[in-house]
Amino acid sequence: MSTSAEFVQYVLDQFSELPSVRTRKMFGEYGFFYGGIYFAAACDNQFFVKITEGGKRLLPDCETAPPYPGAKPMFLIPRLEDRELLTELARVTCRELPPPRSKKGRSTTNF
Repeated sequence: MSTSAEFVQYVLDQFSELPSVRTRKMFGEYGFFYGGIYFAAACDNQFFVKITEGGKRLLPDCETAPPYPGAKPMFLIPRLEDRELLTELARVTCRELPPPRSKKGRSTTNF
C-alpha cells in the first residue's frame, strides 16, 4: 500500500506555520523537508519523524517504528491534528539534524 496524495497534502497543511516545509516523492513514498533538511516520511498513510533528543523531550512516550522494512526506527505520529506540536517537532528535529550541503560543501540553513 502506498501513501495517498490526499494524506500527504493533509500532513503538509498541518505545517502551514512553516511555509518552507516541502515534500518529495522518494522510493514510492514521500519525504518531508524543512529548510532543505529531510526530517520526516509518509509511508502507507502513516507519518514518521526522525528521532532526535529534542523530539524525545517533546514526545517522551511516542511509539517508534521503521517506516518501511529495513529502515531505522522513527517516531510514529498517530495524531496529526495538533499543528502547534507538529510545527515545534519539525523545528526541534531539524535543529539537531545535519544541515543540507551546498554544491561547494557549505551549510545552507540556520535554525
